[in-house]
Amino acid sequence: MNPKLKSDMHQLLWEKAEKTIDQVGREVQVLSDKDALNIANEYRSKVYNVYIEALKLGISPYRYLRNMEIISLREQLKLAESRVAVVGAGGLGGQAILLLARLGIGHLVVVDHDVFDETNLNRQALCSEKALGNYKSEEAVAVVASINQGVEVVPYRMELESSNAVEALSGSDVVVDALDNVPDRFVLERITRKLGIPLVHGALDGFEGRLMTIFPDDPGFKHLYGEEERGEDKSKSPGAVLGAPAPTPSLIATLQVMEVLKIILKRGKIFRNIMVHVDLETGQLNEFAFEEH
Repeated sequence: MNPKLKSDMHQLLWEKAEKTIDQVGREVQVLSDKDALNIANEYRSKVYNVYIEALKLGISPYRYLRNMEIISLREQLKLAESRVAVVGAGGLGGQAILLLARLGIGHLVVVDHDVFDETNLNRQALCSEKALGNYKSEEAVAVVASINQGVEVVPYRMELESSNAVEALSGSDVVVDALDNVPDRFVLERITRKLGIPLVHGALDGFEGRLMTIFPDDPGFKHLYGEEERGEDKSKSPGAVLGAPAPTPSLIATLQVMEVLKIILKRGKIFRNIMVHVDLETGQLNEFAFEEH
């Protein structure tokens, strides 16, 4: 957008912004979704761009008002300018995608080659009866658009391989591992190492789940799975055997999204070289620290 158009948009943003009182009694400037969409249409732009310019001016999209006490406008802008890739759009990935969209991550990349079937209805947040037979990555585009038009989703309908993933994942600030088997995870780890991108790993087996964040220089999956074994049967993963009831992917995906938030905003404790293990049935959450090298 040229400087003149941007200046005109800024003026219109100030005209459309409304004063409101946030939850702690402060007066703040907010922009409604309706006005954001109208401004985007007037300037033949995207709602994403309108959100970015509003946040730069200190105007919060109204939808983020309840974030403001814990996420500053500067941090909300940082999230809006970020790019997160989610590899796998099933149980873990679907939940993560919805949470990232509501959080305000501006760019989402979704990688998944599969379609929805009836066995996905028990846990996969993007799956509905109307979505059966649809590609998961493309359904993510439609569902996110119904939640937050300020988020751009780029779908990749493909199975993750070293030969095709670099293009999809390049430029991401963080990659979320929402895969369901160990061999593909090792492929993903190699790619993120090559690209220098942090990887947030999540996995689940029945009512148990685990989480660990892997930076490019970390030992990573060697801590959890030992050395990579070629030709492993993906269908015999613990998750395939024990199943995946809805509460487990919901919790692990929430922890993964929190790791993404901490990495992007550089705040809080990141579970690096630490595996978090959760057992929902016994109500236990434990941390297991590994040597860094």
